[in-house]
Amino acid sequence: MSVNITVAVDAMGGDHGPEVTVPAALELLERDPGVSIILVGLPDRIEAVLRGQQAVRSSRLQVHAATEVVAMDEPPAQALKRKKDSSMRVAIELVRDGRAACCVSAGNTGALMATARFVLKMMPGIQRPAIATTLPAINGHVYVLDLGANVDCDAEHLYQFGLMGAILAAAVDGKERPSVGLLNIGHEAIKGSEVIKRAAELLRASPVNFHGNVEGDDIYRGTVDVVVCDGFVGNVVLKTSEGLAWMLGQMIRREFQRNFLTRLAALVAMPVLNRFRRQVDHRQYNGASLLGLKGVVVKSHGGADAYAFRHALQYAASEVRNNVLGRIEVAVAQLEPSL
Repeated sequence: MSVNITVAVDAMGGDHGPEVTVPAALELLERDPGVSIILVGLPDRIEAVLRGQQAVRSSRLQVHAATEVVAMDEPPAQALKRKKDSSMRVAIELVRDGRAACCVSAGNTGALMATARFVLKMMPGIQRPAIATTLPAINGHVYVLDLGANVDCDAEHLYQFGLMGAILAAAVDGKERPSVGLLNIGHEAIKGSEVIKRAAELLRASPVNFHGNVEGDDIYRGTVDVVVCDGFVGNVVLKTSEGLAWMLGQMIRREFQRNFLTRLAALVAMPVLNRFRRQVDHRQYNGASLLGLKGVVVKSHGGADAYAFRHALQYAASEVRNNVLGRIEVAVAQLEPSL
């Protein structure tokens, strides 16, 4: 397979920087011959990790210098105005200039959103970007958006999120008409705020395969393929899911370590436990799309390890391969008079 997708990596982003991003990028290069990588950041630090990994240099791996780093707690406005040569911004600019097909960063979420919106601009017809990712469900996974880009949303924003989420699920998962649910406090149409009720009306009248209102437990039941909510609710759902998965793992481990008999039972149950651990491991769902921008940008969890960050890189490449951006542009253009 020829190299056809270039991923710009904010190598300095996240809690761990190059010590995580560089090994993850190298592993992706080994696994996917159709991808090339541009590592953006402080060259000395990146090169030091490359030497430590005994990386074999090739045309598929480049280092692109940036002189500044956005801190994880830095105010987004300050990062946007004062750090014009940050690894985050330079990586996004590579997408804007056509030198990379997508950008992946584990950096400051607010700064990433603000910078990406400023550099790439919004897609015509879309009012606000949304952060979308997958969560595990009993029968696979479900897409959830928005996960924190917009704390307050009106009905039109939620409607647009539903449209983009449906296109994302159709493109990446190959589903012809993904079902879309609106997260609410009940299934009944009379429940919820006026914003939720109006959003339901818009979705019901649209080409989207709208299931109706869904509740929190429907996410894990796999009732629908896409769940739509505002960023405040979505971020709480995401963090609660991660915490629940961690707690279940710790409780199961503790119970199996109680005594000799439970440890013996653990050995017998190990294949089942390993499969369960893989299914609920939030690291394999790492990678959230910033939908609505005129470019593909994927946000990784700030505390991601190399395994999780590789999944974010893979997810970004899959978005490009499946032309998610182009599909959203076409769908929005067809509906733009009504948006």
